[in-house]
Amino acid sequence: MRASIPALALVAWLGAREAGAQEIQRNFVGSVQLDYLSIPTEKVADDIALDGATAELSLKVGVDFSENLSSNVKVCFACHGFEVGAAYFDLRAADELNFRVGRFTPSFGDFPVRHDPANHRTNDKPLPYDMGRMLHIRDWNMSILPAPWVDNGLEINGSHFFAELSQIDYAIYAIGGPRASADAVDFDYIQSRTPALYYIDNNSRPTVGGRLSGTLGFTSTAHLSLGASGMIGTYDPDNELSFWLVGADLVLRTDPFIVRAEYLLRRTEMSLGLDPASQFRYGPGADGKYDPYFIKDGFYTELEIPLGDVDLVGRWDGLRRLGNTVATSELRSDSVMLRYTAALSYRIKAATRLKLSGEYYDSSDFDDEIALHVGIASPF
Repeated sequence: MRASIPALALVAWLGAREAGAQEIQRNFVGSVQLDYLSIPTEKVADDIALDGATAELSLKVGVDFSENLSSNVKVCFACHGFEVGAAYFDLRAADELNFRVGRFTPSFGDFPVRHDPANHRTNDKPLPYDMGRMLHIRDWNMSILPAPWVDNGLEINGSHFFAELSQIDYAIYAIGGPRASADAVDFDYIQSRTPALYYIDNNSRPTVGGRLSGTLGFTSTAHLSLGASGMIGTYDPDNELSFWLVGADLVLRTDPFIVRAEYLLRRTEMSLGLDPASQFRYGPGADGKYDPYFIKDGFYTELEIPLGDVDLVGRWDGLRRLGNTVATSELRSDSVMLRYTAALSYRIKAATRLKLSGEYYDSSDFDDEIALHVGIASPF
């Protein structure tokens, strides 16, 4: 979905006009994390993971022109280099009606809201949202929806509050969507992040989606949140290969602990090519036809226990892929990877934290592995 230059120019003009009536409010925030990943069960692990040291940097500038108009620009640096993580305007008519225009992370699930490394206590992200630190990243072609998923488009969102402690939130959006080549069998995440192909929609058809969530507040420090998200579109330049993605999430926050859980499922259409017998590992079904779809789903459940300067985290997460695979793939028609994580986050000073975690990978197609992380993260 191409960004509208006239629309952005109009918003900028409105902002300048309102700025003349009142003082502009600006704020600058950021976060940084340096994490080292070691895989002691492998002598050399670069063929199954992006191990070693990885820096993640986030810098964000926000400008409030008025109560009804604001803008945000964010840049990120990680293993994929520099990326514009946000560049959008918010036009707010009321709490229940806000228009977001530009480049942003569309509303999907709970974790993407806190994907910056200083906003979560573990060294890496849950498997359904992992962007680069999971093992066997190339075999699985990353996760289901790598966070942050950044795209160009328009989102309409809003919140309605009840008795101060409870609220309902919604969002609907149209974005460019994922990309791949015409003969693809899955998303090509590099195409979504390389300027060589331009940051525009590859098939002139938007991907659409939305989210609905509700929060029930019990006290100022205890609440329960439930959410559901969905996304549908095509990802090839010929606008023929479809996908749909759904998710559900739960967050229970109390005084002694926080429980989080999410489930994501994506159904993706593959290109069968001219000779599927030579391209795919498995033959046709009982009807003599090749199934052009595969399903990838995943989950995570997480318990976080704050104990003063120390936060303890236990996480269980996993991925599963069902369907035919290309002949060169190490995955089978029914592949599963489970991960068990124990993590500790220690506040060194102010908001600066030392993060330690150990992960055990239990895979149906590969040897079991152990991964160890040590990192330091801080907002500023």
